[in-house]
Amino acid sequence: MHRFFAPGLDAGDEIVTLPRDEAEHLRRVLRLGVGDAVAVFDGRGHEFLARVASVVRRDVRLQIQSRVEPPPEPTVALTLAQAVLKGDKMDDVVRDGVMLGVAAIQPIVTKRTETTVAVLIRSARVERWRRVALASVKQSRRAVLPDVRTPLTFENFLEEPAASLRLMLVEPSNGSGNPVSRLQDQPIPPDASVLVGPEGGWTDEECAAALAHGVRLVTLGHRTLRADAVPIAAISVLQFLWKDL
Repeated sequence: MHRFFAPGLDAGDEIVTLPRDEAEHLRRVLRLGVGDAVAVFDGRGHEFLARVASVVRRDVRLQIQSRVEPPPEPTVALTLAQAVLKGDKMDDVVRDGVMLGVAAIQPIVTKRTETTVAVLIRSARVERWRRVALASVKQSRRAVLPDVRTPLTFENFLEEPAASLRLMLVEPSNGSGNPVSRLQDQPIPPDASVLVGPEGGWTDEECAAALAHGVRLVTLGHRTLRADAVPIAAISVLQFLWKDL
């Protein structure tokens, strides 16, 4: 069943009007019409079965039928703090991170990131990542839309209010990281953030700054992974350790 995002949806609504882009997708791409069954969610964890009540150009309204219980969200609210990668690799990281259940994605700019915060804000990349996140939410049947945040420098991220647990993935050759498997013997945190570096890795200064801010350096084992593979492996391992799979 096709799913649509309506951020203005309230639990007591009988009729909901779709945002313009969602209405266009329903009408022009999927070619649905009056009476067709769909699902609609608000991005905050609520989902409903509905039927198309009216289609008038870009104005599409749905008649709410019944509430649906979406899949549960992970117990640990995990923020992926990802150094911005080259080309379209960041799109894949956003897509897969959302599919695996992250609560938020924080793009960060590091010493070895080949862009700046100013360039990212001026460009359309952040909005594109948000569209990728929404598409991934629809595909994975989540009813919560993770926040793709405004990019920050690595230094500014460290000064942000900290999660209960902050981890930084480092290469095995770093020497200062502990195996992430050691977390299995520790209490499960209510929330956490995991920092993943760019293609060139972290600088020694960045690792030192992270340690000074209480971030724990961890590794995923003895092999060095591609930058775009690290976040997916890390999220999967952490969810396994926290019994979120």
